[in-house]
Amino acid sequence: MILRRLHLHGSVSRRSLASAGTLRGTAPRTLPSAGLLRRLHDSAGDGASSESEHSRKPGPLTLYRNLVNQGKLTHDSYQENVASELDNLLTRLQRYEMEMEDYHAKMYIWENSREKERRRLLVEEAQDKQRDGVWIDEKRGFLDKLVSRRRRSSIEPGVGKWVSYLNREKKLDKLVGQRPIAPVAPKGLYLYGNVGSGKTMLMDMFYGATEGVIKHRRRFHFHEAMLEIHDHMHDVWKRRDDDKSVQSSSFSWISSLPFDAKIKEWLIGEEKYKQETQQKHILLAVADKFLVDRQANKTGASILCFDEIQTIDVFAVVALSGILSRLLSTGTVLVATSNKAPEDLNQDGMQRDIFLELLSKLDENCNKILVGTEKDYRRLIPTEGSTQNHYFCPVTPDTRSMYEAMWHDITNEIGGNIISVTIPVMFGRSIEIPQSCNGVARFDFEYLCGRPVGAADYIAIAKNYHTIFISEIPAMSMKIRDKARRFITLIDELYNHHCRLVCLAASPIDDLFQGTEEGPLFDLESLKLMPKGQS
Repeated sequence: MILRRLHLHGSVSRRSLASAGTLRGTAPRTLPSAGLLRRLHDSAGDGASSESEHSRKPGPLTLYRNLVNQGKLTHDSYQENVASELDNLLTRLQRYEMEMEDYHAKMYIWENSREKERRRLLVEEAQDKQRDGVWIDEKRGFLDKLVSRRRRSSIEPGVGKWVSYLNREKKLDKLVGQRPIAPVAPKGLYLYGNVGSGKTMLMDMFYGATEGVIKHRRRFHFHEAMLEIHDHMHDVWKRRDDDKSVQSSSFSWISSLPFDAKIKEWLIGEEKYKQETQQKHILLAVADKFLVDRQANKTGASILCFDEIQTIDVFAVVALSGILSRLLSTGTVLVATSNKAPEDLNQDGMQRDIFLELLSKLDENCNKILVGTEKDYRRLIPTEGSTQNHYFCPVTPDTRSMYEAMWHDITNEIGGNIISVTIPVMFGRSIEIPQSCNGVARFDFEYLCGRPVGAADYIAIAKNYHTIFISEIPAMSMKIRDKARRFITLIDELYNHHCRLVCLAASPIDDLFQGTEEGPLFDLESLKLMPKGQS
């Protein structure tokens, strides 16, 4: 995949290789950029009904056919089939949205009633406890009470809390009734196929069409999702530490109650136990925060679009399994893309039992669709125009001169001074940009890939700069495997954020990742070399 993203779509010279796609400016003939897709959403539905905003916005199939008719896409039967499936899903989601509105209205009443009754039960228990120090039944005699005290003193504290919690929950089920039943969510879609087959383009068409239809929607690329998971895990841990404090706002309702300090301590202990029980598994708590806007507004349906699902390490397997399983179990509809079928995601067999649970959830909640075209449509993108990427190689006085000339031309055209700046990164970090000029940045390979930086840094750069210059890119072998992995992540994020890229490298793209006698540098299908005959 990385080689395909760097490759020229058309003729290639050794001095300047254009990039894998138009990342800014004019869209390619067969694979429009996300920016163009958003603009085309406004123009493609000129003949649509004007009854409502929803009916005016074209669905994925209408948009796809309009783009084909306008000559901006080449017709592909696999892509049209996927667009049709996405269109059908969008129709079902409109009904599901209304069903979820009704469900969440019932849930709001049920949750508030249950919490009100739970606190009432706690206060009654506290009143009994304050009167006598033990649970009291006025009709029971002295001996019964004495035996009751001795029994309670022999109960292990943890077991006692657990039994009290369960008994209280059973009482609440009788007083308030069972949890409202959620409507059955429509099955999502899991799109898989070769690199460049149009999976992400089609998913983005669908995501754009859900605006104004689905209340809670998020779109993630794999690296962004992993970073957000880490960020939410940090927040959950921090909140748990804060909630352990007696001064926590979670216990503010207890402070005004007319009880002794020891009784209030008991109430706080019961509240803490409830929180710990409900948040025992951190990934479940993270999943509940994944659709951020749901925290403020719990009505309506949820859609998660997830680009390039992959399982690169144990954490990815465990995190994705826990979070996606939770979201799918609570009614979120998933539309995902990947280069591999679900069963092929974890070929190393990491955390197999957990992974099999994820497969079961995906099979239950998503229809798998192969985008089976053999073409890499990004190879058909035209190379003319100043908005294209450029790849200069090998490093010679001539190619360096061309690289420097392009830097000067672009910065002079944009205007402004070339300065060093610092930009914020996730988790309270920052990264220095050595040469920055109004949306254009310049680095060398070692600065970006030879230091302990990663996806969070690259996403910050991609969000702040539309054009990136990278020089001194070496041919990469097993000796610098870590640097090569960082470079792959960097190119992925620049591509995902539609940045323009200008490179000065030691070798042509096909020779950039050097293998060993045992095989290629990276045993990943996405890194297979492109067909020969292009240098």
